Amino acid sequence: MAGGRRAAPRCGWGWGGGWGCCPFLCLLLCCGAAGRPEVYMPSAGSGDREHSQAGVQLLHPWECLLHLRRVVLCQPRPLRSGEAVRHHASGVRIDETEYSERLSVGEDKALSISKVTRQDNARTFICQVGADSQGVGESRTELYTYKIPAPPEITPNSAGIPAQSNDMLKIAQCTSENSFPSPNITWYKNGEPLLQEEDKTKILTTLVRESNGLYTVVSTLFSKVTREDRNSLFHCTVHYWLQGQMRTKDSPRVNVTVFYPTEHVELRVATNAGIVKEGDDVKLVCDADGNPAPVFSFFRRELGDSWQDMTSLADTNDGVLMLHNVSKSSSGLYRCQTLDLDDMTQHEGDVELVVNYIEGVQVKMEPSSPLHEGDSVRLSCTAHSPVKLDYQWRDARGRKVAEGNQLLLTNLTFETSSNFSCRVKARSVPGLEQSKQVAVAVKGKPRIVAISAPLYVRQDEVINLTCKAIAFPQPSFHWSVNGTTHEYMENQHMASNLTVRVSHDLLRAGAMCRVSNALGVSEKHIQLLDQKPSESKGIIIVAIIVCILVVAVLGSIIYFLHKKGKISCGRSGKQDITKPEARKDKNVVEVKSDKLSEEAGLLQGANGEKRSPADQSEKYIDLRN
Repeated sequence: MAGGRRAAPRCGWGWGGGWGCCPFLCLLLCCGAAGRPEVYMPSAGSGDREHSQAGVQLLHPWECLLHLRRVVLCQPRPLRSGEAVRHHASGVRIDETEYSERLSVGEDKALSISKVTRQDNARTFICQVGADSQGVGESRTELYTYKIPAPPEITPNSAGIPAQSNDMLKIAQCTSENSFPSPNITWYKNGEPLLQEEDKTKILTTLVRESNGLYTVVSTLFSKVTREDRNSLFHCTVHYWLQGQMRTKDSPRVNVTVFYPTEHVELRVATNAGIVKEGDDVKLVCDADGNPAPVFSFFRRELGDSWQDMTSLADTNDGVLMLHNVSKSSSGLYRCQTLDLDDMTQHEGDVELVVNYIEGVQVKMEPSSPLHEGDSVRLSCTAHSPVKLDYQWRDARGRKVAEGNQLLLTNLTFETSSNFSCRVKARSVPGLEQSKQVAVAVKGKPRIVAISAPLYVRQDEVINLTCKAIAFPQPSFHWSVNGTTHEYMENQHMASNLTVRVSHDLLRAGAMCRVSNALGVSEKHIQLLDQKPSESKGIIIVAIIVCILVVAVLGSIIYFLHKKGKISCGRSGKQDITKPEARKDKNVVEVKSDKLSEEAGLLQGANGEKRSPADQSEKYIDLRN
């Protein structure tokens, strides 16, 4: 290997951190065992950013220093006139070249080059080593620089591509800027690489070298498309060298607009529950698989296979027909018709609209003749619908009274007269229901249900008398005395209130309430009692005293006869006196001085003041029992 020289291998390594990471250019010096020294220098690679202050460094192994006398670095050309040679303090001679201001040598004989630019790419550096009588050995290396490209930008065709075209049309364009050396671009569809294929796929690439020495690559993809490509995703990948390895960067995935004619049309009823009932708003949607969407028209079939044009009610751009507040008559066959303006082809789609309904709700009453108290009646409810129906009966207050389509009412009274409603529901169609109301009226002459109780009153006093009755038809009230009357409804009862001043004749005869309608008359008498409360109390007190005296006298007589032996003290005798026979009736008399006044209640005077119990003059008697 004496005097040998190794060819410098090309090595493309560098640092992704850019010029600021100070990459190195290596110089390896190796001494032969005998004779001329042997020199080996691998090629060096610098970073990836332009206009930085980084540099490269030439290194050598430490064990070679023992055999070095001097190291000379120069470019492979003769010295120009005026050029000089500069000796470094380490003993290394550096020829004066354009690199002289950017070179430095360390104590370990490592050579560094600063401010590397694209103009330094592919430059050759020679290292010569002299070993006295052993001769001179040298080797050379090349410096390579790299620039990582910017992420590729992809621009899809925004105008759209017709699927039926026989030409290869532009799909997208991919651009990669600021790279060194120039990169390559590859296209992909749905992750699969696209290669140039005659009459199917074409790729055009343009390479531009910028003024700063960097490269911009523009690649354009042309291809034929089908309707299946409406969902395809395209992207491009830029390939570049860095550190002796192939690296890649991908663009975003893009979708292109593909135009294709309509092949299938479907008309559907768009509802949440899938069931339509009377009163709903219904949306009919026409789906066509063409792009762009065709022109839509809507029709409805009528009798005799004629078709009613309903396009005026539709949104022809979106293919939607809205039907508001549908009814039974809205049911039928609807048709959507499309027209493709490119090839003037027509397609159709039909759907049957079924509107669920309830109609003809009727309530039949048997017997239908006038009802009287004590009668019975049967109510029957009927309705028509395409679905199964459930029936329910409710009273005037909305309370459920029965289920089924029949309701039987027995032993009718005025109080049971009411309005009953038959509510009809469709079990399988939520929200679909109808109702029908019927009045069950019990007719008869008036029945007086309550009047004022007997009153203790004083002459010239103003009192209120009340009479309540129930009847159908509605009755009228007549009083036997003149006064101010006020009539009103209380639940199902009619009531009449009479305000009158007590006269001598009224005290003597009392008042008569007369109630009548077209079916009869009823009347009740109200008794008035003329008795002052103080006199009443005096009489009661006298009666009590008399009773006490009678009992005392009887007790004295019985005791006297007992002492004379006229009355036996045996058990049987005592039983005869103290215990009445079981056959005798029990008559209980309760005497209270204020009983009448307690039963009378409070009576409002003519001027609104409350009267004392002794002055009360009105109480109601319920006659319904």
